[in-house]
Amino acid sequence: MNKAFDATARGLRTFVSDVADGFFEITHNGFALVGLAIVFAALALVARPDLRQTGEEQLMGWLQSRKPAPEVTDLEPTAIERTTAASPGDLPKQQAAVAYWLSKKYSVAAEPLSVLVAEAYNIGKRTKLDPTLILAIMAVESSFNPFAQSHVGAQGLMQVMTRVHGDKYESAGGTLTAFDPVTNMRVGVKVLQECISRAGSLEGGLRYYVGAANLEDDGGYANKVMAEHERLLQVANGRAPSVLPPRTTVRAQPIPIVTPAPAPIKAEEGSEPAKVALLSAVS
Repeated sequence: MNKAFDATARGLRTFVSDVADGFFEITHNGFALVGLAIVFAALALVARPDLRQTGEEQLMGWLQSRKPAPEVTDLEPTAIERTTAASPGDLPKQQAAVAYWLSKKYSVAAEPLSVLVAEAYNIGKRTKLDPTLILAIMAVESSFNPFAQSHVGAQGLMQVMTRVHGDKYESAGGTLTAFDPVTNMRVGVKVLQECISRAGSLEGGLRYYVGAANLEDDGGYANKVMAEHERLLQVANGRAPSVLPPRTTVRAQPIPIVTPAPAPIKAEEGSEPAKVALLSAVS
């Protein structure tokens, strides 16, 4: 009886061992076949680009067919055509650096800034104005808020006096386009060119632009623009912008023997009311 049990056990062990060996053999051979199939498929795709393209199209079609239907909304599928935004990665390296730096400093998304930076470089090429100067003016005037408006009616990115320069918007569709960022930039640059031509210099043109040509002081406007201009130039050239203000010439003042009583503080003449009159003259 014991011999019979031993023989049965040995037979079961042999059977299990054979089954296991067969399974591992089949698995090993199967993996080898799969590997060979993948290698041959890869070689075929490399040798036949048309097969690869056909396979990609079929796979994409299958994925698209499995994609759930979009949720029904009241959004317009053509809204992208009205969007002033682009990928910073599509810009040249120099322009992308400027866009990212402005985005960080003024807390504005880099995508709309990318459109503005690219447009500034295009306008600068046509008008012989430094694009970083155009961007510096926008930074000082509106901090890149395309809907900004002053209490005297200067509007948009470059704070153009719409009621004074309304004729410059006619070809674009009217004065409401002052709130279109690109249109406002183009009109603002035209006004700036007229101011520079009238003044005969960049600094003088900036004083005209802000409406302080006939005032003793422009409130530091020209210095602010030129300082930001210098920082943007450094960014565009791949250097970290300095944090120090630009050097200005300080005139020595004689020290009076007797200190006169302080004069009463006048209401600030302000650049904005003057801006209305002077920009009217420019237009």
